Amino acid sequence: MITCHLTKLESALDQIKKNHPKLKPADAALIASSLSLTGRHAIAIYDGQQYRWPEDYDGLTKAMVSQLQMVQEGIENTAPKKTTKSAPEEEPVIVTVGLMPNLAAGEKVLKERDDLKAKLSDILQDGVEFVYSGIDIGWQWALDRANWTTISNTDLSRRIKIKASFTEGAVGIEMGAAGAKKKSTKASKAAAAAAAEPEPETDADGE
Repeated sequence: MITCHLTKLESALDQIKKNHPKLKPADAALIASSLSLTGRHAIAIYDGQQYRWPEDYDGLTKAMVSQLQMVQEGIENTAPKKTTKSAPEEEPVIVTVGLMPNLAAGEKVLKERDDLKAKLSDILQDGVEFVYSGIDIGWQWALDRANWTTISNTDLSRRIKIKASFTEGAVGIEMGAAGAKKKSTKASKAAAAAAAEPEPETDADGE
């Protein structure tokens, strides 16, 4: 199984070279790019139907309205009548959308190279593990930014979260948001250095 980091194309390229050493460097780069696209443009699977991003955006969002309205109704029916400031934060309610690799999207990069298209298909058949952040997957990015109140004509709870994840043809691992390291400025470095310097010794007369 090949691991393809959608945020690090060079890592995907290294994996391709390692698993397929006979490929020419240029061909390996094409395969890495096309494999990345099969993940970024993954096909959404919802209620037995397939939806391609971005052209099927309206179709998928409208198909999800009925479930979202039912989830909202369930939240309202189980919500406590009175809440206090000390009440624990309620858990999110996850609505899932399946994903599968989009072979056609990857093949577009390869154009007339039928040999590389066959290689890409074989790689997907053997198994791929996509590692990504939320903004790397087209559908997750789009669903996070959809105006669900307007689409569903319902005031939806903020507890409702829509999660797109790979369920067919690949394994997906979503990376958590890493905290950025705070960089020291020149002034703060100088202050720290000054604080670390020992004070000069003085005699009893202060000299």
